[in-house]
Amino acid sequence: MRKLDDVAQAGQMILLMLLLFVMIFIFGNESIRSVVALSLNTVFAPIIGFGGANPLLTIMLAGIIVVFLSSFFTHVFTDWKAMGQAQEASKAFNKEITKARREGNTNRVQKLMKMQPQIMRMTTQSSGGMMKSMFFLFIFIAPIFIWLTYFLGSIVYYQYFTVPWGTGVSLFGRDGFLMSNWFFLYMLFSFLAGQLIRQSFKWISWSSWWQNIRKTIRPSAK
Repeated sequence: MRKLDDVAQAGQMILLMLLLFVMIFIFGNESIRSVVALSLNTVFAPIIGFGGANPLLTIMLAGIIVVFLSSFFTHVFTDWKAMGQAQEASKAFNKEITKARREGNTNRVQKLMKMQPQIMRMTTQSSGGMMKSMFFLFIFIAPIFIWLTYFLGSIVYYQYFTVPWGTGVSLFGRDGFLMSNWFFLYMLFSFLAGQLIRQSFKWISWSSWWQNIRKTIRPSAK
């Protein structure tokens, strides 16, 4: 059964990687990106575009939407309790095997080494949900980012903004950064919002309420 589980997990990982490769290839095509951007512009421009008059607010809201979707899919496919148990088991295993090697206890080391595949299997199974969420991230999040790049590029009159360390800062300038100023702000907004949203989802994941919902949505086979 363990070999079958390992084969199934390996096949699932290969399929996910193949799908991600296909998505990267699709979104790397300029004509496809243009179609995606124009299609989403009819949806997002009226909601968070503000006629191009407030690009900073557009960047912030787009970042919040992306982080929320990212956190949501990670939350759905990740079993945080199982991941915590796997991390604790791995930590205890490393502690014990280090102690046994330090003491020169060969028998103890051999017994622990036989347990290593089981520890690795626990870690792989607990982190497998994150790989599943990556596929949905490319489907929903990459198009939003493509639209944001297109939308900001179409702004004519509001390409400058003021920050505490400077005035008349260009959205597309690179003032001391390796990335454009608008992308730096996007990353900053996303990081701040992401900390709050991810912690909220993680707290929900540990609650008994979500565990009951999870069993209802995806009942385990017995």
